[in-house]
Amino acid sequence: MRLNGKMVKKVEKIGSISTPIDEMVRELAKKKSLSLNELSALTGWSIEEVESTALVLEKIGIVDVHYPTLITKKPMVTIQKTIEEKKTTQTTGTKIDEYSFFVDFVPVSVKIISPSEEERPVYSVEVPAVDTYTKAFLQELKESITDKIPMDAIEVTDEKKSTELKAKFFEITKAELKKFLANCPESKLNILAGLILHSMYGLGKIEPLMADALLEEIAVNSSNSPVVVYHRKHGWLKTNVFMESEEEIYNYASQIARNVGREITTLNPVLDAHLLTGDRVNATLNPITSLGNTITIRKFARRPWTIIDFIGKSRAMNTQMAALLWLGVQYEMNLLIAGGTASGKTSTLNVLSAFIPSYHRIISIEDVREIMLPKHMHANWVPMTTRNPNPEGKGEVTMLELMQSSLRMRPDRIILGEIRRHREAEVLFEAMHTGHSIYSTIHANSSGQVLRRLIEPPISIPPLEVEAIDLVLVQYRDRRQNIRKTFELAEIETGVNNQQLSVNTIFKWSPRDDTWEQINPPEKFVRNLNMHTGMTNDEIQAELDDRAAILDWMQKNSLTEINQVGSVMNLFYNNPKKVKNAAKKNTDPKNLLEV
Repeated sequence: MRLNGKMVKKVEKIGSISTPIDEMVRELAKKKSLSLNELSALTGWSIEEVESTALVLEKIGIVDVHYPTLITKKPMVTIQKTIEEKKTTQTTGTKIDEYSFFVDFVPVSVKIISPSEEERPVYSVEVPAVDTYTKAFLQELKESITDKIPMDAIEVTDEKKSTELKAKFFEITKAELKKFLANCPESKLNILAGLILHSMYGLGKIEPLMADALLEEIAVNSSNSPVVVYHRKHGWLKTNVFMESEEEIYNYASQIARNVGREITTLNPVLDAHLLTGDRVNATLNPITSLGNTITIRKFARRPWTIIDFIGKSRAMNTQMAALLWLGVQYEMNLLIAGGTASGKTSTLNVLSAFIPSYHRIISIEDVREIMLPKHMHANWVPMTTRNPNPEGKGEVTMLELMQSSLRMRPDRIILGEIRRHREAEVLFEAMHTGHSIYSTIHANSSGQVLRRLIEPPISIPPLEVEAIDLVLVQYRDRRQNIRKTFELAEIETGVNNQQLSVNTIFKWSPRDDTWEQINPPEKFVRNLNMHTGMTNDEIQAELDDRAAILDWMQKNSLTEINQVGSVMNLFYNNPKKVKNAAKKNTDPKNLLEV
């Protein structure tokens, strides 16, 4: 069973994993010395298995294996040192949430515990602990495993090859364990192999946190404070995970850097990169961060949000807004998504991109790969990402270069991660005016602020060019309640004498009653559709009503997964009447879609 990151109702109780190695060393600690025959009888292993295990333990100074010169005397194993066995402490308090999952066969249990009414809850994560001497044995075994798996740089940085290497790593590790723990149950071998995989190929203690689908951010601030996480339901939480030293944090940061073909050193103490999974990583070394070394990971959504999530579970927008956006995207209107940090701009961009017809050629340009489109759109989609320079300052690929290149690839739609600088914005607006449909994000807290940011430095786009933006969607993050909402849906209009731009607000969120009020009718939106499609105002309203009904039908039938939404969109563009009738009659999606 492989359930990486998938939530399950319950896993078996997580306890400590021991092997006959622990029993053997503890008995030696009592008796001081035992023969191979006696240890064989104790463990149930053959003399050869006992001997090979004892020789590994000898390397780390726990035992001494003595071979007498006389044949009549038996080889003896003598204790040399014992290891102090640490007791684990449990976080106590009121349990307010609990769930479990597996990552590489390792069961992970998460509890959100409130220590007291005055304190913030604690994110308590538990994985199987390995008994003291088995743990020491495995530590020594890692070297022989490493020798058997030489890693090529390409294998680490290429997604497909990296996945293959990880699977190979797991199988070799398990085979190596079987040499010493032949009688060990399969489930226990899988857990031990998974734990070794995390410590050697993954991020050790951080790996279970990486697999938790409910975490958005993981922050290691120093070895003197616990790892903190941002939880989708509970916000920022301290964890029960501590780094043992600044060196341990540095080792994790170095491993991340190697996995993306980069390095972090005292001469190059800042790392900005993204993992093959799409997760963003920032790492810094002391003294750049004076309290210690840091690692901050912003996790890429393994299960992307969809428009049905937005209008249903999260209530980020209402059905009428979603229907208007759907119609706008279908007919190639330019869209800009604004908001502050962590307001959900990229998630919204991803959600609305699923409305693009699959027969259109799509180019996405991002610093970090975050856009995820339904499978049926992949054949006509070219995802592009920027690249930072190497330590010698070579090999950089900028967003501007990718944008210029994309215009030579005959795109129908261009998705740009973020508008930041003048030259990039200039190329983007040039693309709009040459008939390309553009979708992008910008940091701004209102539609009026979007206008000012585009017109004023450092972006400085002439007002008449800014008019090419048809719709502006503003996202808002309520920090008190930890919720994200579409704050405003507006269109940019040209004012008197085609000189001054103005904003026509269509919908606006009311935080007091958590509803969206229609402020004004969509004027520019309707004019564009009148002009480019020939639809009358009544026909446009009918289309909006039909789309709202389809979205409601999808919500009623829980079509929330990205490929399910994609299947509905694909069928709609091929046979709109069929989907409209299904929504009207509330047809079971299983009778309509391959989902």
